[in-house]
Amino acid sequence: MSVTDIFGLLGGLALFLHGMQMMSSGLEAAAGNKMKRILERLTANRFLGVLVGAVITAVVQSSSATTVMVVGFVNSGMMSLQQAVWIIMGANIGTTITGQLIALDVGALAPLFAFAGVAMIVFIKKTSWHHYGQIVAGLGILFIGMEMMSSSMMPLRESEAFISLITKFSNPVLGILVGMVFTAIIQSSSASVGILQALAAGGLIGLDGAVFVLFGQNIGTCITAVLASIGTNRNAKRTTIIHLLFNIIGTTIFTVVCLTLPLVQVVEAFTPGNAQAQIANMHTLFNVVTTLLLLPFGTGLAALATRILPERESEKLEGRMGLLYIKPMETAAEYQVGTSAIALHGIRSELGRMAEMTGENVKESFQAVLEGSSARIAGVEEREEYIDYLNKEISSFISNRISFETNAEDSAKLSAFFKISGNLERIGDHAMNICEYTKHLEEKMISFSKEARGEIEQMQQVCLQAMGMLYQMDPTTVEQLTGISALEQKIDDMTEIYRQNQMRRMHEGKCSDEACVLYSEMLTDFERIGDHILNVGQELAGQA
Repeated sequence: MSVTDIFGLLGGLALFLHGMQMMSSGLEAAAGNKMKRILERLTANRFLGVLVGAVITAVVQSSSATTVMVVGFVNSGMMSLQQAVWIIMGANIGTTITGQLIALDVGALAPLFAFAGVAMIVFIKKTSWHHYGQIVAGLGILFIGMEMMSSSMMPLRESEAFISLITKFSNPVLGILVGMVFTAIIQSSSASVGILQALAAGGLIGLDGAVFVLFGQNIGTCITAVLASIGTNRNAKRTTIIHLLFNIIGTTIFTVVCLTLPLVQVVEAFTPGNAQAQIANMHTLFNVVTTLLLLPFGTGLAALATRILPERESEKLEGRMGLLYIKPMETAAEYQVGTSAIALHGIRSELGRMAEMTGENVKESFQAVLEGSSARIAGVEEREEYIDYLNKEISSFISNRISFETNAEDSAKLSAFFKISGNLERIGDHAMNICEYTKHLEEKMISFSKEARGEIEQMQQVCLQAMGMLYQMDPTTVEQLTGISALEQKIDDMTEIYRQNQMRRMHEGKCSDEACVLYSEMLTDFERIGDHILNVGQELAGQA
């Protein structure tokens, strides 16, 4: 095998992997956050869940991409561990499509697919067609890479050393290990199975020697999901365990069957003389049969994964600041199928937490003023630090994500969330201001009149009513926005009326100079809280 052949092999592998990445990016850009709605509707039923996993994987030609997406969904709370089981099973079936297409010699049409996809990107102005063009062009590039790898391996037929090495793969343990390690290195079972088919096309290996390598490849593909689960919660890590369990159980069953029954001969007889098709058929048989065997035990797999990786007290966020639904180190380099849905769901959930903390501080601050005591400052200050932390981390995450977002609708949502985070942080600042007025109340022994205290209670009530409409961070309907706008106008009207009442009390001598200054400052904070609540409502309305 010459240096030129080695370069051809590496170049073919590069094109194969790049083609898969193009298809994955195209699907992500085309589907965006719609992926969340699709999965919510279809994963409740195990059979539909398997079908969804198979279809998505068939489109992107990568079970790794689908499993990484599922890990992200489980980590963000969008999907339960039970739902993830069905998607993973389907992904293992969907990944066999690549091998079947190779066996059908679809590669002859690869240049046509590549041309058609590029033509859609270059000559059609509509952005959505560009995304579909990416998927089609990616499929063509994938098969062009496959052809390059096949051609580069042809000279190996003359290498006695290589042929001697290949014959050792009939040893089950060695074959499985080779398949595992090689697939783990290139992080694609589709690519490694394709290379195995390329060897078969060159007459270098038959099904009897390839079958155990094939089984090992199914285990090796799990490495991508394992890497993706680093830094995620326990449920996300359990998802990767389920993926591993599925393939280990399947490998164990099929290894025993191949050693005791003439399964290899049966599969060979189905397509005699076509080693590529034999490998593709065994790959499909492995995943379909394993899925059918384990489908009734999906709940048991999830329970076993939970027993293997139980909840740890040390991983809970009690007493510590942290993000629950998004990973602060997640970057656009991890741009996989479903990441838009994962990111948007995670940000929305974190903003919901932030809104609840902000609402609690608004409530506590007004209550502290009514009590005339600074005892609540410590608690309000602690939550305010957490609110500032969340604003910083959420804003940083969005800033990193938005420049790589290709779906216009999702990009607009990210911009809205960025503004919402800033507005919630400002509400927290005004709540902190109100709470800190209690220091002056205590130091100078200031007290408000009964009338002023009644007004403060009304301020607290209307603020909490408005904040309560924001906690879920769901897209706001026209009716809901009208309600928020009405409350903001009420806050403006109350501010004007209370200022007039304050002036009257001053003329009547019912209000001290210090009390007037503090009350005036509090009215300003009250009015600003209303403004920021309306800003949040308007941004949410833009997503409806």
